[in-house]
Amino acid sequence: MSDPKAVLAELLRDALAAAFGAEHAGTDPLIRPSQFADFQANVALPLGKALGRPPREVATAIAGQLDAGDVCAKVEVSGPGFLNLTLRDEWLAAQAAALAADPRCGAQQADVRDVIPIDYSAPNVAKEMHVGHLRTTVVGDALARTLEFRGHRVIRQNHLGDWGTPFGMLIEHLLDVGEHSEQAELLQSDPNAFYQAAREKFDNDEGFADRARRRVVALQAGDADTLRLWQELVDLSKVYFNRIYRMLDVTLTDDDLAGESIYNEWLAEVCDELEAKGLATVSQGALCVFLDGYTGREGNPVPLIVRKSDGGYGYATTDLAAVRYRVRDLGATRIVYVIGAPQSLHLSMVYETARLAGWLPPEVAAIHVAIGNVLGEDGKLLRTRSGAPVRLMALLEEAVERALTVVRETRPELDAPTHQAIAHAVGVGAVKYADLSTAHDTGYVFDFDRMLALSGNTGPYLQYAAARARSIFRKAGIKPEDATAPVRLDAPAERALALQLLGFGAAVAEVDTLLEPHRLCTYLFDLASAFTTFYEQCPVLKADDPVVRESRLTLCAASLRTLVTGLDLLGVTVPDQM
Repeated sequence: MSDPKAVLAELLRDALAAAFGAEHAGTDPLIRPSQFADFQANVALPLGKALGRPPREVATAIAGQLDAGDVCAKVEVSGPGFLNLTLRDEWLAAQAAALAADPRCGAQQADVRDVIPIDYSAPNVAKEMHVGHLRTTVVGDALARTLEFRGHRVIRQNHLGDWGTPFGMLIEHLLDVGEHSEQAELLQSDPNAFYQAAREKFDNDEGFADRARRRVVALQAGDADTLRLWQELVDLSKVYFNRIYRMLDVTLTDDDLAGESIYNEWLAEVCDELEAKGLATVSQGALCVFLDGYTGREGNPVPLIVRKSDGGYGYATTDLAAVRYRVRDLGATRIVYVIGAPQSLHLSMVYETARLAGWLPPEVAAIHVAIGNVLGEDGKLLRTRSGAPVRLMALLEEAVERALTVVRETRPELDAPTHQAIAHAVGVGAVKYADLSTAHDTGYVFDFDRMLALSGNTGPYLQYAAARARSIFRKAGIKPEDATAPVRLDAPAERALALQLLGFGAAVAEVDTLLEPHRLCTYLFDLASAFTTFYEQCPVLKADDPVVRESRLTLCAASLRTLVTGLDLLGVTVPDQM
């Protein structure tokens, strides 16, 4: 199987070298989809300017050297110097037929394999996961799946908020209510209730507050009983986190936990090393790094505080230790941080400090996949009527319940377990796809009606397209993997579908390069649209010619495999029927 853009690019580079010399063999042919052909190469325009020759003359010279007869049926020079390229039907049909039996749907693994720690989700112990955690979790998980599919070694890093001053009050509250009490069990189902009760006592009971502060000191000093109680808080919270992760169908497990606590032993060392290298200085009692170019509104330098004036450590210290660990101990060649956009300045300062300290070598990329906000209909942060953040579990349960209502109405003949399975796949898939189909650094308005619609760029629309393909094979009485007949492209809808199928590998590679899952969503929506048009215009099981019938079954098999594979990379499950 071949990506037509990659094949054409290689042929065009050979033509460029033949027409204008070997020094142009590496020139980007600038291939784009075209409304006048299958593809358009725009390289003649910038090359003409560089050579001082008319672009149309340059395009004609390239076309004269282009040996693409096996691939292209037609090569035309148009306009000021565009090269319009129309693929040969026979070549296109052969490539599409091969996809039906290819478990990777034509997607190649990366030429260079990276080691990629990817920091995502990162909830806080003893706190509810809210809608703000949705995007960091699902975008991070989609990237982890896709990068692994490309052959990279992905190391999931769930940077749990499991250390710091709040744990003094949480441990003391745990002792007050009893380690095995009903209140303690709230950490598994309603952690906010436990946290808020501890906070209220801390704010209003000076005796409790004093005990909490002493407990923090004991925790940081490594007191064995305090660490045992801390671990109990973490373990109870993990039960809750894992319920969310199972509900979301994400790949995070306890093995991926890499909370703030694991860096505690290195924090003093990090500060000492920064001081020894002359990067950190004491300012108003705190140890700070001042970087060139980072100033506030009045031109005052903005500090990165690595040790507070009271001797405690903050997020910056932990994040610097994490960078050092991920490069030194995990062997990272690319580090991905799926974190809210407001943390951009903080992360930029952490990266630059780590580079100056030698912990982040020039050849290791540290990339912030900035996450935008989930908004309500008013364009502001999505909140409940009381103004509180929306609980993530409540949101997911509502999505499933809405989907269940529709499934029961439209498919009353199915049994209850099947109703529930479809509703879970559709409801959760709708929420995840709506998130992933939006550029990760922009906000989007959360709208159940739009998310659950069976039309437009939605998860259910893509799932329905795959379900349609499966229904064809159920009626035909054969398995999709048995549809391997040669493909014929007699109808425009057949040809359009075949051409769309060949773009999967390029879409996956683009996500790898740009770390933008919405690009895969766009591809899959275009594929589902092409398949829907094919389904409506090209009878499969009722085709008059048996050869045409088998050919169309092969196209259905390739479409089904590609849709299911692509949605799986996004973490969206495709139900067997809808």
